[in-house]
Amino acid sequence: MTGATLKRDLRTGRPVWADSHGLGVPVRALDAAISVDVAIVGAGISGAFMAHELSRDHSVAVLDRRPPLTGSTMASTALLQWEIDLPLTVLAEQIGPDQARRAYLRSRAAVDDLKRIVAAEGIPCGLKAKDSLYLAGDDHGRRALEVEATARAALGLDSEFIGPAALRERFGIDRTGAIVSSGSASADPARLAAGLLRRAQANGARVYSRVEVLQAASDPEGVTLITDAGHAVRARRGVFCCGYEFPKGVPTPGAKVISTWALASKSRTACPAWLRDTLGWEASDPYLYFRMSSDGRLIVGGEDEDAPGAHEDPARLKRKCATIRDKLKVLLPQLEFEVDYSWAGAFGESATGLPSIAPVPDMDHAWAVMGFGGNGITYSVIASQVVAAAIRGRPDPDADLYQS
Repeated sequence: MTGATLKRDLRTGRPVWADSHGLGVPVRALDAAISVDVAIVGAGISGAFMAHELSRDHSVAVLDRRPPLTGSTMASTALLQWEIDLPLTVLAEQIGPDQARRAYLRSRAAVDDLKRIVAAEGIPCGLKAKDSLYLAGDDHGRRALEVEATARAALGLDSEFIGPAALRERFGIDRTGAIVSSGSASADPARLAAGLLRRAQANGARVYSRVEVLQAASDPEGVTLITDAGHAVRARRGVFCCGYEFPKGVPTPGAKVISTWALASKSRTACPAWLRDTLGWEASDPYLYFRMSSDGRLIVGGEDEDAPGAHEDPARLKRKCATIRDKLKVLLPQLEFEVDYSWAGAFGESATGLPSIAPVPDMDHAWAVMGFGGNGITYSVIASQVVAAAIRGRPDPDADLYQS
């Protein structure tokens, strides 16, 4: 595999997380050849979870052409959900009932694992357990959500369908129905990633920035990465956690790049009591999603477009955020808020809503993770578990779900 990295401007505007405290991650300059057990390309949330897991029993080097956290991680709205972009019933039609069941249960377990990691490591990222409110929309209406809630409950997932009267009474929202589920969460994605990288460094991991990988090759003993400065990084295993900037030669099976937009209100915004403990999203295309942050900011996003470069347009950022604000005002007319931040970003999406966590074709000892859709942080947890299990010689029982 050879060639320069495919570069993208991964976000536009200023994300609210850019001004978070505690984002410092010590970095090194790579000024000589090094040798490690595992080389991870990418110092965002996926690379952070990967480094945190693998540094427990391997020497690890993390390489990024940017400073840590400054790619697409900053563009996240960090709704930490186990619900996949495709409903369980729809996913079952696409990949089969058993595979869909396993995918949903693994996603649910991953959010629990994330909570345990944050608690065990004492990472200060504003993590808060929350319910999820999935509103009927133009893609899936009342009847579809009733069927979906029944299917989830049959798997032991805590989901309840509520009709329009209960929805108005409990949430003040006028829709034909919704699913209320427990087990989700929210957090500051930048502080989460920074905390994970620092914990990995405490285990001996080294983070190198600004280092661009231009070439990669494998042999029977491992992987060699050649940087833009001409230095060689020799590793027994290589893992590409590159967000949506793939080195040439790393395939992106079934993944496409989507643009998305988001805004944040000023802190201490007045809101209904339920919104402090609940994530909201809707079964529409494009869909709206919203939550409150730990400092009382309203975080709202949506208006996704199947256009890789659309998020780079400042004029479109202004229009999209105006549309997002207007949609939320229609949904929750009692809300009054002033926009403090607005931003746009890119994310990878697959046809099934499941990520690709797989060996790189025609390259031994190398893995690539991509196509995380709207579940980037949840799938980052799963990716770290699947890849680590393979490297340790104990294949993950759900690995096949993410390698089609």
